[in-house]
Amino acid sequence: MTNYREILRLKSIGLNHSQIAESAGISRPTVIMVLQKAGETGINYEKAKELNDEELRTALKQTEGSQTTYKKPDYEYVHKEIQKNGVTLQLLWFEYCDKCRETEEIPYQLTQFKKYYRDYAVKQRATMHIKKKPGELLEVDWAGQTAEIIDTDTGEVLDAYIFVAALPYSGYAYVEAFWRQNAEAWITAHINAYNYFGGVTQILVPDNLKTGVIKNTRTELIVNKTYQEMAEHYGTAILPARVKKPRDKSTVEGTVGIISTYILAAVRNQRFFSLRELNEAIKERLHAFNHKPFQKKDGSRATIFAEERTFLLPLPVRVFEMAEWKIATVQYDYHVSVDNKFYSVPYEYIKQKVNIRVTRTIVEIFFEGNRICSHVRITDKKEQSSTIDAHMPPNHQQHKQWNAERFRKWADKIGANTAAVIETIISGYKVEQQSYKGCMAVLKLSDTYTPERLEMACTKALSYTPRPNYKNIAAILKSGQDKISGAKSVESKNEFGFTRGADYYKGGRK
Repeated sequence: MTNYREILRLKSIGLNHSQIAESAGISRPTVIMVLQKAGETGINYEKAKELNDEELRTALKQTEGSQTTYKKPDYEYVHKEIQKNGVTLQLLWFEYCDKCRETEEIPYQLTQFKKYYRDYAVKQRATMHIKKKPGELLEVDWAGQTAEIIDTDTGEVLDAYIFVAALPYSGYAYVEAFWRQNAEAWITAHINAYNYFGGVTQILVPDNLKTGVIKNTRTELIVNKTYQEMAEHYGTAILPARVKKPRDKSTVEGTVGIISTYILAAVRNQRFFSLRELNEAIKERLHAFNHKPFQKKDGSRATIFAEERTFLLPLPVRVFEMAEWKIATVQYDYHVSVDNKFYSVPYEYIKQKVNIRVTRTIVEIFFEGNRICSHVRITDKKEQSSTIDAHMPPNHQQHKQWNAERFRKWADKIGANTAAVIETIISGYKVEQQSYKGCMAVLKLSDTYTPERLEMACTKALSYTPRPNYKNIAAILKSGQDKISGAKSVESKNEFGFTRGADYYKGGRK
C-alpha cells in the first residue's frame, strides 16, 4: 500500500523522485503522481500531520486511478540518432529519462519506448534500419547445399561445404568452399572473409554450430576457445543467434538462399576436379553477385559496401594463427605430452592440470589463465623432448651438467670392469639421459667403499650377469663378497657360460 505520509515527508527533506521511490519501495511514476495531486490539493507534509491516514488517503486516492500523462519522445530525433554508430535505443531512452527528470514529467518505460519507436519506424518505412548499421554486424554460416568435386584418382564424387558471410547493412557477401566443416575450416573462412572485406565488424553473428559455440542458453554462453581467441585478435565480439530464432540471422539466411541459386545452381553443370577450381568459379560468380544492380532501387551491394567499408574496424597487423587447445596434467618428470613429444613445465606445477595452446610453430602452457612457459614446437622426428634447465628441480639441474662421455671417463679411471658396467647401463636405455641416474649411483659408491673395492664388485657382478645394475653392485659391497679371495677374473673362463668380460664391452666402444 502506498505510504502517502512518507512520500510527503521525504519530499520535505529534499529528496528527488528517484530517491523517494527507492526509499519508499514504490515506482517513480507513483511518486510523481502523488506529489502532483498533493500540489493540486495544497497538502504538504506539515498539513498532512493534521490528517489521519484514512483522511490523507482519501484526499490523494484519486492519484491511483487517474490517467497518467507521459512525456512523448521525439521519435524523429530518435530515428535520426539510431543510425549513428554505437548508438542504441537503450542509450536514447536514458537520455529521454534525464530530460523528463529535469521537467518533472513521467517518461515511458523502456519496453513502451521501444514499442512506440518500432511503430514509428514502420510508418516511416524505416524498419530495415532499426538493427542494421554500417560496419556493425557480420553474419556467418555454412550453406545447407554442397558442391561436387570429382576425385581424379578414383572418379568418386566428393562433397564440398560452402561457407557464407554477409554484411546486413549492404548485403555484400563472401563465399568459399571447404572440404570439411571443422574448426580449422571455420576459422580459416573467417580470416579470408575479413581479408576480402578489408576490415572487421564490431559484432560477429554465427549460428550455434559446435565448431563455434559450445553452449548458448538464456543464462549462459560458452564460445569455443579458439573461436573466442580469434574474435579477440580481430577486436570483434561474438553474439550468436538465439536458438530457433532465424530472424536473428536473417541476412545470411537470405543470402544463403540467393547464393544457392545464383552461384551454386549456375555452376551445377560444370565439372570440378579440385577445390581450387571450384573456388575460382565461385569467386567469379561472387563478384557478379555483389555488383549486380538492385531491381527496385539504384546501385548494388558493392556500391553500398563502398560506403559501409569506412565504418569497418581496421585489420590487425598480424594475421591470426590457428591454435588448438588441450588439457594435460604435468607428470612427475615435469613434462607434458603433445602429439607424442614432451615439453617441460616448471617443476612447481607437477600434478597440476594445465591448458596447452598449440600452433604450427609454438607450444604455450597456461595455468589458471596465466602463461607459465612456451616452447618452439618440435618438428624433427628424431627429437623427442624440449627441456628448459630452469624448469628442473635444483638437484636435476646439477645432473644436467653430466653426459655419457663424462661418466665413461670417470669409470675408466676406476677400472676396466667398472667401465664395462657403466657401458651396459648407458646402452640399456633408448634415451641416453635416462641412464644418468643409474651411472651416478654406481660411480658414487667409490666414495663410500673406495675405487678399488668398486672395481672388484663390478668384476664380481659381471661374473653373475651380463647387465649388472646398481642394486647388484651395492649388495656385493654391502655383503663384502668383493673381499673374498680367489675370486675368478671374468676375463678368464669361468663356470658361467654367458659371462662377458670387460674387454667385450670396452671393445664395443669407439
